[in-house]
Amino acid sequence: MRLKEIDPDKPVFHKCTFSRMNPEEMKGQMFENLQYISGRAFFCNLMYHHYARDSVIRERVPIIIDNINKHGIKELICWHDECYGLWTSYCQRNNIEVPFKPIHLFEYLYNYLKEYESELTKLDMKVAYQRNCSNRFIPETDKWVDKICELIGVERVAREYDRENALCCTGPFSMIGRADLVRPTQNKNVKDMVDHGAEACVYNCPMCKDVLGSKVLRKGLKNYLLSDLARMALGEELNY
Repeated sequence: MRLKEIDPDKPVFHKCTFSRMNPEEMKGQMFENLQYISGRAFFCNLMYHHYARDSVIRERVPIIIDNINKHGIKELICWHDECYGLWTSYCQRNNIEVPFKPIHLFEYLYNYLKEYESELTKLDMKVAYQRNCSNRFIPETDKWVDKICELIGVERVAREYDRENALCCTGPFSMIGRADLVRPTQNKNVKDMVDHGAEACVYNCPMCKDVLGSKVLRKGLKNYLLSDLARMALGEELNY
């Protein structure tokens, strides 16, 4: 791992392993001036919890913490719920000390949008939020979705499969050979979005977007990350 020059007095954006898969979604004025870390040396590994392989997480977390400490990082803005969930929930429940402050992406987005509130364009949209399965580690962060939506003029439609009753995107089902669960679960979820008048499905997790995206599009809805909507409210054009 080659050390990057990091200013420890400024927050660091943690792109995890999404920097190559989702580079376009990390552009724009909210992200372009942030120093960052990315790659497998900083991969949270919490995905192994889905497969009951917590031993992998416990083995690798000290290595990841050491890699972060080598950069002198004090505040880490987490792109994905699994990264934030690792540091603020999993580690605490397993008596692992976290020597830096994790910041959820949505908290960062909200504070940035508030700073530029006078320049925001209200989007006037009705959306269904796809709350990902990793959010069960950190349900308290759901409040930021509501706060961001209100700030940018987006209605988060009240539907059956949201909040504590959210359905998984079904990505993990395929990985464990349960393809029989994929179609009925997706159908229930997307039908619920349509039935409640959503114009778009909004995600935090890029995997959810990849898994559900084509079915959502076929039903006439658009696909966005919540950070995409924030960028649109700031007047940015999305080129993907």
